[in-house]
Amino acid sequence: MDPTQGPGTLYCAECGRPTPPDELARFGELLVCPLCKDNYAQKLREGVAPVVAFAYAGFWIRFLAVVIDTIILMIVNTIVSSLMMGTIMTPIPQITPGGNPMEVLPALFAAVGASMAVNTALSALYESLFIAYLAATPGKLALGLKVIRTNGGPVGIGRAFGRHFSKYLSGLILGIGYIMAAFDAEKRGLHDMICDTRVVRSR
Repeated sequence: MDPTQGPGTLYCAECGRPTPPDELARFGELLVCPLCKDNYAQKLREGVAPVVAFAYAGFWIRFLAVVIDTIILMIVNTIVSSLMMGTIMTPIPQITPGGNPMEVLPALFAAVGASMAVNTALSALYESLFIAYLAATPGKLALGLKVIRTNGGPVGIGRAFGRHFSKYLSGLILGIGYIMAAFDAEKRGLHDMICDTRVVRSR
């Protein structure tokens, strides 16, 4: 792994290059790398409005990253669900010959509900922890994408959880919240707009 892209890596607001935090110069809300610092300072002296030049990730590459993450989560959730529903933690109730099927429904619904709750929690932890500490889920890491704040800074744990649950809203409105990323100038989905995040290419 490139040492410039560790968990503490931030991104230059001028060129988008991943840079260790102690090498970045701060200009108000923006962080600028050593290679861009002099040019950026000259822009400020000349009164030229600074332009953030991140390479924003488009809809389709983000979609592919979601597919990769979904496959990983499906494997994990299948294993957990089999434990919750079947063999070790909560055996599935059996209908005895001549018994009333309705008698097992409460236990069955409880097992299904517990499995769904655990799967939801796993999904939230998976995405939020990876984004908070590595700036990307495994799917995004595989494709060279990062989730950052507007100024190139990291997404904190609280905002990462908020972004995850904001995705439910993006999905509830017939997926329009996701499709918005294809048309927004900064490739933001609705959840990115709500949480003030951006998805950028890190390489």
